[in-house]
Amino acid sequence: MINLDTKLEKLPRVQKNYFKKLAKLNLFTVKDLLKHFPSRYEDYSKIFSINQLQPNLESTVIGTIIDIQTIRTYGRKMLLTEALLEDKTGTIKIIWFNQSYIGRSFPINTQVRISGKVNDKNNELSFSAPEIEKANRIPTNTGRLVPIYPETAGLTSKWIRWQIQIILDKKINLPDPIPQSILKELHLPNFKTALRMIHFPKKMNEVILAQKRFAFEEMLILQLTTLKVRLNFSQQKSPEIKFDKKLIQKFIKTLPFAPTDAQRKSSFQILTDLEKSTPMNRLLNGDVGAGKTLVAVIATLQCINENFQVTILAPTEVLASQHFKTFLDFFEKYNFEIGLLTSTYKTYGSHPALTKKTTRPKMLELIKSGKINLIVGTHALIQEDIEFEKLGLVIIDEQHRFGVAQRSAITQKENLSRKEKNLKPHLLTMTATPIPRTFALALFGDLDVSVLDEKPLNRKEIKTKVISPTNQKSIYKFIKKEIEKGQQVYIILPLVEESEAIKKVKAAITEHKRLQSKIFPDLKLGLLHGRLKSKDKENLMTDFKNKKINILVSTSVIEVGVDIPNATLMIIENAERFGLSQLHQFRGRIGRDEHQSYCFLFSENINSERLQAMEKYNDGFKLADIDLKLRGPGEFVGSRQSGLTDGAMKNINNLKLVTLAREKAKEILKNDFELNKSLLLKKIISELKSVTHL
Repeated sequence: MINLDTKLEKLPRVQKNYFKKLAKLNLFTVKDLLKHFPSRYEDYSKIFSINQLQPNLESTVIGTIIDIQTIRTYGRKMLLTEALLEDKTGTIKIIWFNQSYIGRSFPINTQVRISGKVNDKNNELSFSAPEIEKANRIPTNTGRLVPIYPETAGLTSKWIRWQIQIILDKKINLPDPIPQSILKELHLPNFKTALRMIHFPKKMNEVILAQKRFAFEEMLILQLTTLKVRLNFSQQKSPEIKFDKKLIQKFIKTLPFAPTDAQRKSSFQILTDLEKSTPMNRLLNGDVGAGKTLVAVIATLQCINENFQVTILAPTEVLASQHFKTFLDFFEKYNFEIGLLTSTYKTYGSHPALTKKTTRPKMLELIKSGKINLIVGTHALIQEDIEFEKLGLVIIDEQHRFGVAQRSAITQKENLSRKEKNLKPHLLTMTATPIPRTFALALFGDLDVSVLDEKPLNRKEIKTKVISPTNQKSIYKFIKKEIEKGQQVYIILPLVEESEAIKKVKAAITEHKRLQSKIFPDLKLGLLHGRLKSKDKENLMTDFKNKKINILVSTSVIEVGVDIPNATLMIIENAERFGLSQLHQFRGRIGRDEHQSYCFLFSENINSERLQAMEKYNDGFKLADIDLKLRGPGEFVGSRQSGLTDGAMKNINNLKLVTLAREKAKEILKNDFELNKSLLLKKIISELKSVTHL
């Protein structure tokens, strides 16, 4: 007897040649197939007589095959099956291409049901490649709301419908993960009924009800997962790091600028959290250029002053190197040892001019002994051989670029000097990708969030304009004039090399050569892309920062990179190929100083709603909301990257649903935290790749 965990290859009617095709759609088990929901529905439910048919309408007719034959077209390797269908009101011609089995399956005098779009050629109506079934069988592909599924080559919606119908007609055990009491309270169908409704609906209101049920199920599981992790985390112990107000006030007075109110508020929230005996678990959600680094510096200062180590995890060597230099500058007057540990760099020092290169074993020894107070690095910091003397705070920058296991690994590091075992360091994660409210609630649950939504007072708003390729020459002239004034320029392109699949998109290498030889022959241009070695990237960015390069041509690796205050212009080629949030990230590379900055979006689609929004708004949180609505949550964050299922992702911005699921999750855990009364939910959650903060 089959069940939800049965492998599809074990089903009797799934032939071997389908295994790879199913895998392309991530379909491996019966559960995967049943949860492979339709993307849309064709409405073939209304039955017409032949004399009622109208051109270009989806229609269903029932009649008798009075003639059918299959021929090979002259000079072409195509089989043509032609049939004539008759009912009491007339006849109509039907044609299929390369489906010779139809002639064998539906011989003359067979009563059939035909569904498809009616064609009109030379005032003669016909069907071209319609769905067909025998009239005496229960409708599956015709005469009803017919589901259309996400497909792949050689795996059609018709085949998927056939397999799902076979499974649902069997006596298969379909346990429901949602407690019956909740289903009853919310008037939702049970699992088996909802599957019937979504795959073989009688009316669209059944589809809507089933979609609500599955959306709630996905969100309930997500909320249970985040709540359990959150509650488990809150039961851990952490070091209590005293908030020294005089220390922080003295440091702020030395700054050459005044922190924004958002920076002050966020810093206070973090410093207060550090005093608690339970681990801080806070997300610093800031707009680009809003100054999250300063907030991280203040938290680091407090920890080191109380003799705790701090580590900062960055997604790239370029960003790790920038943090290392930035913190050295901030702490120049403090006797702090700061280390940089990546695959390429092993260096440390207490002053920008006093940094020393070393070996990895020596660096590990310094970290283990506690002689290095702040350790900045990339994935190299997660290795098993790294030990800390007294780790008090972990800061993860651009947290979405690290997997759950990686984020968890760094917080599990043992501290060698602690008498009390199992103390966990506090955790602060940062992102410059503004996250809408419902998104944060659904993804992170009760996670503490600090928001940086103010820009420093000396920053001028970046002037953004969508430019048609026909007006590029005037922009190039403008760029030359700005460079003559001492400014620098970014030019962002989507690809590294020319691609057969996307011939129209300019590749960075090709465009760099063109710009250098034909547009800016008297200027120095650099080329940055992901295939360069880390050292080459570092040298290139250093040259750009030191004004040895006028224009930096780059692929999207520049999204997170070294701040260049002198860079005030940016061109983004084929801007329509990027999402709003990514475009805003690019734009955030300029406008880092008091100079007026300009961002030009080159695109043939100058009326694009997304690009128009870039012209209108500089607020990353506003753009994130627009991006979420225009592209949908799956495209906004990437379903697979987040670990969220498509069902949860589609409903993640439904605040009412998220809130309801959270309330029910709390009720379940209050009465049964270990889920021993809901073993199926327990099993699903244990298998789920958590998308929570940890």
